[in-house]
Amino acid sequence: MDVDQASALRVPLVTPGTRPDLAPLELRIRAERGRISLLYQVLLNSAPIAAGWEQMLTAVRNRTDLAADLRELAILRVAVLNGASFEFDAHVPHAERAGVSPEKLVAIRQAGTIDPVFTPTERMVLALTDAMTRDVEVPDEVFEPLRAEFDAKGLVELVATVAAYNMVSRFLVALRVSH
Repeated sequence: MDVDQASALRVPLVTPGTRPDLAPLELRIRAERGRISLLYQVLLNSAPIAAGWEQMLTAVRNRTDLAADLRELAILRVAVLNGASFEFDAHVPHAERAGVSPEKLVAIRQAGTIDPVFTPTERMVLALTDAMTRDVEVPDEVFEPLRAEFDAKGLVELVATVAAYNMVSRFLVALRVSH
């Protein structure tokens, strides 16, 4: 992050290792994420928020049975719809590891359409993501087809993923966290 980007942030970054009271939390974040990213350096301004965030987002990303490719497609779509380029770029490597093709990575950026490159299940997930992100209210015609693909647990995990990453992207955009 350069000086201009740092000055655009609406809150200061907390440099890891500079606050002894945060040491246990920083250890947990590093253990789960491998590092303390820019997002967590912002979150560390509030230890309770950072701790809760880490637990919730770890559950959403690493502890559910939602297929990794579907999870990452939903996360990327939320980032596109909310203009959260930091989040989009952070999740492209996860999406690639989950098997999302380069063609789908290009198509996911088209916020106004759901490209035929996506499978029927992916299109349903993206339609849900679009409805939840744009309108909050999900029409029955968008939700009902998902019942054939997901059981109750899967539906909860999918909806929680979209909801959680709306929180993430809106947090990043509001505080001007970017590259």
